[in-house]
Amino acid sequence: MQKLSTCLWFNGRAEEAMNFYTSVFKDSKKGKVSRYGDGGPMPKGTVLVASFELLGHEFMALNGGPQFAFSPAISFVVNCETQEEVDEFWEKLSAGGE
Repeated sequence: MQKLSTCLWFNGRAEEAMNFYTSVFKDSKKGKVSRYGDGGPMPKGTVLVASFELLGHEFMALNGGPQFAFSPAISFVVNCETQEEVDEFWEKLSAGGE
Protein backbone atom coordinates (compact mmCIF):
# COMPACT_ATOMS: atom_id res chain seq x y z
CA MET A 1 0.00 0.00 0.00
CA GLN A 2 1.36 3.42 -0.92
CA LYS A 3 1.46 6.16 1.71
CA LEU A 4 -0.52 8.71 -0.29
CA SER A 5 -3.60 7.97 -2.38
CA THR A 6 -5.70 10.25 -4.55
CA CYS A 7 -9.32 10.43 -3.40
CA LEU A 8 -11.96 11.41 -5.95
CA TRP A 9 -15.29 12.71 -4.57
CA PHE A 10 -18.52 11.64 -6.25
CA ASN A 11 -22.24 12.02 -5.64
CA GLY A 12 -23.41 8.45 -6.20
CA ARG A 13 -21.14 7.51 -9.12
CA ALA A 14 -18.01 6.19 -7.38
CA GLU A 15 -18.53 2.58 -8.49
CA GLU A 16 -19.22 3.70 -12.05
CA ALA A 17 -16.01 5.75 -12.01
CA MET A 18 -13.94 2.84 -10.66
CA ASN A 19 -15.33 0.53 -13.35
CA PHE A 20 -14.71 3.09 -16.09
CA TYR A 21 -11.13 3.98 -15.16
CA THR A 22 -10.11 0.34 -14.66
CA SER A 23 -11.52 -0.45 -18.12
CA VAL A 24 -9.41 2.29 -19.74
CA PHE A 25 -5.99 1.45 -18.31
CA LYS A 26 -4.62 -2.01 -19.07
CA ASP A 27 -2.45 -2.21 -15.96
CA SER A 28 -5.24 -1.64 -13.44
CA LYS A 29 -7.15 -3.51 -10.78
CA LYS A 30 -10.14 -3.03 -8.55
CA GLY A 31 -9.60 -3.12 -4.80
CA LYS A 32 -11.83 -3.11 -1.75
CA VAL A 33 -15.37 -1.76 -1.91
CA SER A 34 -17.26 -0.59 1.18
CA ARG A 35 -21.00 -0.04 0.90
CA TYR A 36 -23.51 2.01 2.86
CA GLY A 37 -25.70 0.07 5.26
CA ASP A 38 -29.02 0.98 6.82
CA GLY A 39 -29.34 4.57 7.97
CA GLY A 40 -26.65 6.03 5.72
CA PRO A 41 -27.02 9.17 3.65
CA MET A 42 -27.26 7.07 0.46
CA PRO A 43 -29.38 3.99 -0.26
CA LYS A 44 -28.26 0.73 1.36
CA GLY A 45 -25.78 -1.08 -0.89
CA THR A 46 -24.51 2.09 -2.58
CA VAL A 47 -20.72 2.28 -2.63
CA LEU A 48 -19.28 4.41 0.16
CA VAL A 49 -15.62 3.99 -0.84
CA ALA A 50 -14.04 1.99 -3.65
CA SER A 51 -10.31 1.59 -4.08
CA PHE A 52 -8.61 0.87 -7.37
CA GLU A 53 -5.17 0.98 -8.91
CA LEU A 54 -4.17 2.54 -12.23
CA LEU A 55 -0.65 2.02 -13.53
CA GLY A 56 0.64 1.33 -10.03
CA HIS A 57 -1.07 4.34 -8.39
CA GLU A 58 -3.81 3.83 -5.82
CA PHE A 59 -7.04 5.83 -6.03
CA MET A 60 -10.11 5.98 -3.85
CA ALA A 61 -13.55 6.90 -5.10
CA LEU A 62 -15.82 8.29 -2.38
CA ASN A 63 -19.57 8.79 -2.66
CA GLY A 64 -19.54 11.76 -0.33
CA GLY A 65 -22.71 13.44 -1.51
CA PRO A 66 -23.54 16.67 -3.29
CA GLN A 67 -21.57 19.03 -1.03
CA PHE A 68 -18.62 19.10 -3.43
CA ALA A 69 -18.95 18.47 -7.16
CA PHE A 70 -16.42 16.45 -9.12
CA SER A 71 -14.42 18.97 -11.09
CA PRO A 72 -11.42 19.24 -13.42
CA ALA A 73 -9.37 20.29 -10.38
CA ILE A 74 -7.90 16.78 -10.46
CA SER A 75 -5.97 15.76 -13.55
CA PHE A 76 -4.50 12.53 -14.77
CA VAL A 77 -1.08 12.97 -16.33
CA VAL A 78 -0.35 9.90 -18.42
CA ASN A 79 3.10 9.71 -19.98
CA CYS A 80 2.78 8.16 -23.43
CA GLU A 81 5.51 6.99 -25.74
CA THR A 82 3.61 7.22 -29.04
CA GLN A 83 0.86 9.25 -30.65
CA GLU A 84 -1.08 6.00 -31.03
CA GLU A 85 -1.05 5.60 -27.24
CA VAL A 86 -2.17 9.23 -26.77
CA ASP A 87 -5.00 8.71 -29.27
CA GLU A 88 -6.15 5.52 -27.53
CA PHE A 89 -6.42 7.23 -24.12
CA TRP A 90 -8.02 10.34 -25.65
CA GLU A 91 -10.68 8.25 -27.35
CA LYS A 92 -11.49 6.23 -24.24
CA LEU A 93 -11.39 9.07 -21.71
CA SER A 94 -13.39 11.50 -23.84
CA ALA A 95 -16.07 9.01 -24.94
CA GLY A 96 -19.45 10.46 -24.05
CA GLY A 97 -17.83 13.45 -22.37
CA GLU A 98 -19.26 16.91 -22.11
